[in-house]
Amino acid sequence: MSDQGRVLLVDDEAMVRDATAQWLELSGFSVECFSRAEQALERIDPFCPAILLTDVRMPGMDGLELMTEALKRAPDLPVILLTAHGDVDMATAAMREGAYDFIEKPFVPERLVERISRACEKRRLMLENLRLQQSLSNRSGLEARLIGISPAIQRLRRELLSLAELDTNVIIYGETGTGKELVAQCLHEYSNRGKKQFVPINCGAIPENLIESELFGHEAGAFTHAAKRRIGKFEHASGGTLFLDEIESMPLHLQIKLLRALQEHVIERLGSNTLIPVNLRVVAAAKVDLRDDPGFREDLFYRLSVSELHIPPLRDRIEDVPLLFAHYAGRGADEHDREARQLSDHDLDALQSYAWPGNVRELKNIAIRYAVDPRASVAELLSRQTPLISAPLAGRQTLSLAVRVAEYESQLIREALERHQGNIKAVMDELDLPRRTLNQKMQRYGLNRSDFTAQ
Repeated sequence: MSDQGRVLLVDDEAMVRDATAQWLELSGFSVECFSRAEQALERIDPFCPAILLTDVRMPGMDGLELMTEALKRAPDLPVILLTAHGDVDMATAAMREGAYDFIEKPFVPERLVERISRACEKRRLMLENLRLQQSLSNRSGLEARLIGISPAIQRLRRELLSLAELDTNVIIYGETGTGKELVAQCLHEYSNRGKKQFVPINCGAIPENLIESELFGHEAGAFTHAAKRRIGKFEHASGGTLFLDEIESMPLHLQIKLLRALQEHVIERLGSNTLIPVNLRVVAAAKVDLRDDPGFREDLFYRLSVSELHIPPLRDRIEDVPLLFAHYAGRGADEHDREARQLSDHDLDALQSYAWPGNVRELKNIAIRYAVDPRASVAELLSRQTPLISAPLAGRQTLSLAVRVAEYESQLIREALERHQGNIKAVMDELDLPRRTLNQKMQRYGLNRSDFTAQ
């Protein structure tokens, strides 16, 4: 089957139908022909991979009726109308009702091929977005929390569910932004402690002189400004799960106290000699292997690392990126009362060609910005983060041609706008672009004329 796209061709005139089909097939399209509209309608559903090319004037159900019924079954289906010269006004009105395009008979074959190519590309992107949305909506349980289809994320979900039942201490390893706290939350929720407290604490974010009080609590008067008793995180988490993020930054003297608490299952508040029993699971997270950290106690490591989970960086599960991006962009659109945007071919290329040094956290931020700024393309947003060329994916020699062309094109238009201080006519003349084409490209790359006009 051709990879140019699929076409459902409807025309009651056999000679026109056969000639059109032959030309399209020679141009690389897969064509399915029908003499009656009702026959074609049976092939149309929301996931129909083809576009609809139909004559308007036919006996029985005509082309306009076919378009109306087809769009009820597949609202995003591109429909191209073949019209006689006298039907132009009618076809123009039909475009307001949802037709993708129309072309007059007799038509220039090359022009028809060009318009069908654009329609097929639009259909492919619509179906890709529809599949992403359906995949997200069909997910439940852990699949809805740890999103992805890659072997790496599937393995992580299996390991997590297995460890959740064991109630052992766990170390989670992962780069910054991979979602270590989310994994810890899921580990807690799927354990028999899931109805109790999940208490997170970032060991690297609390000043060293306060972290002991945060973990173990203190009595009133235990130190300056300790006006009243404070319950620490250990005591608060008793019965549930305590999550110690960035545990590699914990001071050595506190590692000793943490080891005793894990061994004896008791703690002492600062300023108290009373032993308080605690019953909890400790989940720790680190960016580096604690075995190789000379500042981390070996005996504490073995107490914590009864089990381990390793979260893969986003660059190692690049097939999950479109799904994750659609999820966070959809959430961003809902939260900011914006209409959900469809990812273009350039967007998908850019998403899967970027290195994602900030992992899922970076992706989430980009997705939200994409959702709230209808003018911005993914490539434009990523170029503001880190130059794409400077961060190729491990194991991939270069960025895709489409992304590099888009970057270069965006740069040329931006430079022309700067030179001419936003004068669109001058930019059109320099780049030899029609007004409509320039407007489309500026919108794609998030370029706004007002940003370049002289103040």
